[in-house]
Amino acid sequence: MKKEDFREKSYWLTTRPYSPFPALSGDKTVDVAVVGGGFTGLSTAYHLKKADPALSVALLEGQVIGFGASGRNGGFNMTLFGLTLSVTALRFGRARAREAHLYMERAVDTLRDLVALEKISCDYEHPGFLRVATSRSYEKRIRHEVELAHKLGLSGISWMEADRVQEEVKSPVFGGAWWEPRCGILNPAKLSFGWRDVISNLGVAVYEQSPVISIQKTPGGVRLSTPGGSVTAKKAVLATNAYSHLIPALRTKQTPVWTRIVLTEPLSPERMAAIGWQNRQGIEDARNLVHYFRLTADNRILMGGRDVGLSTGLDMDKDNDPVTFEGLENDVRQVFPQISGVRFTHRWGGPVSVTTDMAPALGFLGDERLVYSVGCVGHGVSLTHLNGRTVSDLVLGRKSDLTSVFFVNRKVLPWPPDPVRFVAAKAILAAMRLDDRVRDRM
Repeated sequence: MKKEDFREKSYWLTTRPYSPFPALSGDKTVDVAVVGGGFTGLSTAYHLKKADPALSVALLEGQVIGFGASGRNGGFNMTLFGLTLSVTALRFGRARAREAHLYMERAVDTLRDLVALEKISCDYEHPGFLRVATSRSYEKRIRHEVELAHKLGLSGISWMEADRVQEEVKSPVFGGAWWEPRCGILNPAKLSFGWRDVISNLGVAVYEQSPVISIQKTPGGVRLSTPGGSVTAKKAVLATNAYSHLIPALRTKQTPVWTRIVLTEPLSPERMAAIGWQNRQGIEDARNLVHYFRLTADNRILMGGRDVGLSTGLDMDKDNDPVTFEGLENDVRQVFPQISGVRFTHRWGGPVSVTTDMAPALGFLGDERLVYSVGCVGHGVSLTHLNGRTVSDLVLGRKSDLTSVFFVNRKVLPWPPDPVRFVAAKAILAAMRLDDRVRDRM
């Protein structure tokens, strides 16, 4: 990958001047090494240095900061954990579903507050979140989710009637909605680039274009080798999420799944008036393969989701899917027919990390020399930032309320090896697509 190619990976990556730091050259020794320059790695490095400024920390990124999901996502700072509250309750029980949601509330607040504290310029807004019903079946599903939230004693979540939704956002396909004020929207690439500036100023040694090609445990810690040198550390963090299957020890813990996004030109004041959306909420629908959409700082409509892509083996070249891109553009026209003729300017895609049970997992890998984090399931902007603090506690050997949450050091049901993994994932995806097709018409 050429250095200049990273800007082609998403619109976000073009929105701020950015020059990558030099690659690792020679052999270095530090207290902690972090592999991965996405939100998880950036947050981990930040929280390590804030907890112990004397700690020497190095961060290794194979491409550039924010190259993966952290520079390509929809930019939602939201409370969703895994898929839905009810899915989490079904898999882990109601008590843990509540625990997960409270963790995510803390994650949203943590990111919002850190952006303000560190003065990171990332077009941050905090307009709230709507999960809208687009059929009667989805209305029933969303009402059930709201009722479950109330039964679990969660506050700040309510049902918004269809007429009230139409006052907020004018769309002929929108019915009622889950309303949650605790949600922000932001420019994820600006946030990623901003975090590099913050942690570099704290003394973290950041090396870009430095892919880790081998990881070896040593009697005193871990040795990470790159094409230009090596880092020897007492402990290392594998903050690699969707790229984790490229590391043999993490291969079965997650699989990458691709989601795609389309983006319109900036809307004129007349078009904005036609759709309303003056309060600029982040929006998702209730499909299994959700649509997620929002406004950018310059009033472009971003829509992502609709379908996902899979790969086999170590293939990570699945960003583009013309069929899904075309479908998303048609979906925008269906949701907002009053802006017919709007021009689409950008299309992109990228991988997210999915565990077999659609929930995150982090903890020690073998022993306390290695810590890993996987499984953001496409909703990782907030999750990764609090996970970084949780990971830092694990690295420092601190027992805290964060390290005691149920998904830390949990046993993860492994993905089977290919071709069984691919067949299994495809079967799950087919079932989700079928359910969506049925519910879309109900």
